[in-house]
Amino acid sequence: MAYHHGDLAAALVEAGLELTRSGGPDALTIREVTRRVGVTPNAAYRHFPDRQALLRAVSAAIEARMAAGMERSPTTPRASLRAVGLGYIGFALLEPGWFAVAFFGAGDISPESVVDSPAYLALAEALDMMVHIGDLDPAARTGATWSCWSTVHGFAELALRGPLRHLDRAELWSLAEQAVDTIIAGLPRVM
Repeated sequence: MAYHHGDLAAALVEAGLELTRSGGPDALTIREVTRRVGVTPNAAYRHFPDRQALLRAVSAAIEARMAAGMERSPTTPRASLRAVGLGYIGFALLEPGWFAVAFFGAGDISPESVVDSPAYLALAEALDMMVHIGDLDPAARTGATWSCWSTVHGFAELALRGPLRHLDRAELWSLAEQAVDTIIAGLPRVM
């Protein structure tokens, strides 16, 4: 008897989210996702031509959740940029499996491949607001993107897999705030 699902593609992505939440990108297999949904592996291939395509869809869903957690503050562009940076680190610390999928599991990681990602767009929006009000030199805008992202991503990696992983959460969060505040303070202002 064949099993028919109302929205099989969405169900497969949802099962992929469950698997990768704790297991990261390596936990995602077509066989396990389809087993969880209750269909044969061949059914998945009607929606996703291969594991990599399913992983990209799961990654996109994770990135959307990540961006939703990066609440931007309406008070000032700098406060908004701070919220984006701390939201990025906070997401990585709360969801290390998903963080690994979003930034290392889905294939293409060229600079061009990230410009549509919700995390990148949140960062770009905050930096664009700073340029707009004259709080960031327009000539420094592109470099600021990568400097900010490198800082929060590097901090997250150090906290998840590096020498900071043994710190208690309060000390770790204090260091995260200091890292974000330091990079924001160092952004070149319009002269």
